Amino acid sequence: MKPRFLIAAAHSGAGKTTVTLGLLSALQKKGYKVQPFKCGPDYIDPMHHRIASGNDSINLDRFMMSDEHIQQLYHQYGATADVCITEGVMGLFDGSRKMEGSSADIARLLQMPVLLVLNAKAMAYSAAAILYGLKNFCSDIRIAGVIFNFVESNSHYRFLQEACEDVGVQSFGYLPSNDALHIKSRHLGLDILSPTHMHAAITAAADHIEKHIDLDALLEYARVDSPAAGNALPSSLNANSPHKSILVAQDAAFNFIYPQNIRALQQFGTVRYFSPLEDMHLPDADLVYLPGGYPELHLEKLSANTAMIQHLQTWFANGGRIIAECGGMMYLGKYITNENGLRWPMTGILDLATSMQHAKLSLGYRTIMTGPQPVKGHEFHYSQFSDAGTNISEVPIPVYNARNEPTASRIFYNRQLFASYIHLYWAEHPAIIEKLLNE
Repeated sequence: MKPRFLIAAAHSGAGKTTVTLGLLSALQKKGYKVQPFKCGPDYIDPMHHRIASGNDSINLDRFMMSDEHIQQLYHQYGATADVCITEGVMGLFDGSRKMEGSSADIARLLQMPVLLVLNAKAMAYSAAAILYGLKNFCSDIRIAGVIFNFVESNSHYRFLQEACEDVGVQSFGYLPSNDALHIKSRHLGLDILSPTHMHAAITAAADHIEKHIDLDALLEYARVDSPAAGNALPSSLNANSPHKSILVAQDAAFNFIYPQNIRALQQFGTVRYFSPLEDMHLPDADLVYLPGGYPELHLEKLSANTAMIQHLQTWFANGGRIIAECGGMMYLGKYITNENGLRWPMTGILDLATSMQHAKLSLGYRTIMTGPQPVKGHEFHYSQFSDAGTNISEVPIPVYNARNEPTASRIFYNRQLFASYIHLYWAEHPAIIEKLLNE
């Protein structure tokens, strides 16, 4: 038996990310090997989990992954850890349809106790009703206890303790407000662009947690048997496939990468990294992967690196193959227009352009029907097509949302290229990679 739990809240904004980062860092400093996980498709929180814990954070998502895949991932990464901590998403029961794919759904699947974070800033005994509802709404979920956030005094906390006693929920302490813990927002969640700021905020969160929360009691209440491992994950790689060379863009502009996607790429050959921002030369490769990120924050530098742009253009013209997602697709276009209306030339490999003007949020799960095996992923972007020429798709590719309804998501696809706004999860079924490499 080992401590493992999911951190959840009644709603977004309660402070579960700050609590997660503080717990990861505090326990890591105490000598525990802590394995982080994240519910849902988010890239930003897992980056910060890694800073706080020193280990890759693994996404767990019931839309993009099968239950067997989730179970195998949880067992594989949690097997050697002392503590497993999973950060939830949105409110505890908020899913793509009702509670489908919610934090509660993941907790139920993996038999994880739930640690609640409750924003009690303007609340006293009414906390009892909220805790009662969260505890009893789904009998398959076990609430390990609660941490109260934004509590300013012991007298305020006494009301909350009484609420816990009457509902039968363990309280592990409370956290007063602390400006040092503030993590500013940008686009897809948290700001990943200030490492110094993030380290300081995480350190402050850990100190805050250690000062106010009973860590020993929390670890004891969350000690449960590990779940079944599930079946071994299948590999779709043909043993006779030739060894490939794969380049992955990774820098401040392109960094939305699932660790499991990279491990799937390693089935096909050697994975190396390059920077469209910093590198002047593109090493030869069979496939280039341009993930999403924040290219709109680095437009001048990306556009000024004409040596990289020319190398990429020449490499593609000579038969190179590319998979590009969101920001990576934007980089492949003719130009990107920033929020002030300035156009910055990009590679021009795709006959399209994108713009940050008149930003409009597009988000949701996506299923792409490229063949017998669907490819799943998600969209989350503010930019839009400002100019699009001829679609290079050989055939229209249907794309559906989580409710199996058709969407207007556009796929640019031929034997050399797969590009769209969609962030793909191919780790369970990497057939799309094999098709691009071997067609």
